[in-house]
Amino acid sequence: MSTLPSLSLKHLAALLNEAGCTARLEGGDAQISGMTVDSREAAPGCLFVCKGAGFKPAFLASALDAGAAAYLCDEALATTLAETGGNAPRIVASDVRRAMALVAAAAYDNPDKRLSIIGITGTKGKSTTAYMLRSIFTAAGIDASILGSIETDDGLERYESHNTTPEAPELWRHLHNTEEAGREFMVMEVSSHGLKYDRVLGLHLTTACFLNIGRDHISPVEHADFEDYFSSKLRIFEQCETAVINLDSEHVERVLDAAQTAKRTVTFAIEHSDNRSNETAAGATTSARQADYLARDIIASERGISFTVDAEGESHLMTLGMAGAFNVSNALAAVVMARLAGIGFDAIARGLAQVRVPGRMELVVSTDGNIACIVDYAHNELSFETLFSSVTREYPGRKIIAVFGAPGGKAQERRVCLPRVAGRYADLIIYTEEDPAHERVEDICAELAANTPAGVAHEEIHDRKAAVARAFEAAGGDPAVVLLLAKGDETTQHRGDEYPEVKSDLALAREILGA
Repeated sequence: MSTLPSLSLKHLAALLNEAGCTARLEGGDAQISGMTVDSREAAPGCLFVCKGAGFKPAFLASALDAGAAAYLCDEALATTLAETGGNAPRIVASDVRRAMALVAAAAYDNPDKRLSIIGITGTKGKSTTAYMLRSIFTAAGIDASILGSIETDDGLERYESHNTTPEAPELWRHLHNTEEAGREFMVMEVSSHGLKYDRVLGLHLTTACFLNIGRDHISPVEHADFEDYFSSKLRIFEQCETAVINLDSEHVERVLDAAQTAKRTVTFAIEHSDNRSNETAAGATTSARQADYLARDIIASERGISFTVDAEGESHLMTLGMAGAFNVSNALAAVVMARLAGIGFDAIARGLAQVRVPGRMELVVSTDGNIACIVDYAHNELSFETLFSSVTREYPGRKIIAVFGAPGGKAQERRVCLPRVAGRYADLIIYTEEDPAHERVEDICAELAANTPAGVAHEEIHDRKAAVARAFEAAGGDPAVVLLLAKGDETTQHRGDEYPEVKSDLALAREILGA
């Protein structure tokens, strides 16, 4: 039975004005319970949010027909929606994004005051780190919620995610559900979009972890440039108690400076084999700073990794149950956050040993051992560089065949940088479908092909299932590594406004290799 509060529009308008978001009430007062931005999810008594350049009055009409008690909009839509909304009460706000975030927190009874919420940001590794941390919670007998790019599980709802950080009403609903389900912890990925566009505005984080920074999500509809992207990510520290920072990240001095707004900062790093600290792009080094948690003696194999953690005056041997030596940094981040949550090292070790991240470094091997297929969500320049360089080291002498595409309508830089990175390592690149949205797959693949370095073999196969099959065919009888990238274990493709079901890369690999 839901325990959502019943709130008056008058109260909510006053709340917005007190927070500096100018708002006025029109059409009289009304009581609301719950809210949504999706007219298909509108329920009797809810508040419906009208937002976005593509918003249509028909959406409001549909929500009101479903029983929405009132709606929230901004000045730009107020006149257009007045006729459709008729006498329906409404709040007109100066900034609908800020308004819906502030209202959502109240509509779902501010569950962040009673939950421990752990937020993770970074250009790569967010999902992996979140799953590692949840695996540790499970090993400790704690049922934790997770919210991110792969899966949403709040104890009451569980489904494959479409956004890393959802819009504010959906986010706060999941936090409310977590509390309703009797859970104490929420582990969530916090995207640059979530921070820039106020999806997490007002959310109190117990812990905020900054993994790394590289170039991504730079396009006319996302971040105008790297500075906008980086500064958006740094905003996470404005709303946390404890900041957890990877000292091996580029621009670490700036990250540490931004984290000064937190009450406490905890750091982690990898001990490098040449005994030199990582140099950041800004020219600073971590040599003058001792990490609170240090990983050393890393031994990697195709099946897993062992390493030692030096922390709190002790040393602890860990075994990570997944491939990729670069995942030690993610595991160390999870160790830090688990310790901050009060979990012992024994449970941490058990959680890391049994971790499985859907679609992350999933290894499928042919019966004769000749073909090793790695299914991974790597999708940006930093994750590509890390993955390809690691594969080259861990599978020396093998032919490398990569299958990937680029999403439609965003992250335009990937169409230039991904072929460039893959071209340095791969013997064959196959460009294919990857959530084209409102663009043509053919156009995206052609752009990727045009940016492929001269002399690098590449093909365009627009059907992803056919592209995967071709990759294994091209491997032939030679020892090879087939990399199926960006889609992981996802079972949908974003085409237009729809998300039709498809076979995941992992399912296809297992089917073709008979694993």
